[in-house]
Amino acid sequence: MKKIKVMVEWVDNNFSAGTGQVNGVVMATGKTLEGVEDSFRQAFEFHIEGSKKDGDKLPSYIVDNNYELDFKLGASAMLHLADGLISRSAISKATGINEKQLSHYLTGHRVAREAQNEKIAAGIIKISKQVNTLSHIV
Repeated sequence: MKKIKVMVEWVDNNFSAGTGQVNGVVMATGKTLEGVEDSFRQAFEFHIEGSKKDGDKLPSYIVDNNYELDFKLGASAMLHLADGLISRSAISKATGINEKQLSHYLTGHRVAREAQNEKIAAGIIKISKQVNTLSHIV
């Protein structure tokens, strides 16, 4: 099964999801993570139906419905979801990325490279595991 990577970011008070992997670009927005994923699935299906009607050439895995959408959170989406739950100071300590840079990623003033996205994800996971360990104390 072919995975189609869909990047999810936080843009102007909405989640935004997009991919350019199949016959053009497909985008969708939503107020929640679940909402943007649902909107994207509908937009993607609409895009594929339109491409078929227009006679556009599509990859065989699309025609055979042998694909899955693989939603990946970008730095802005991860940081937005963590905002108010985990301090930027804690994320900075766990990732080695300074707080100012994390703020730039959150606001969209800077776009994190793939390596930075992975550091942020690993840092948030590390913090959540530590919190989970502490929950056994109570």
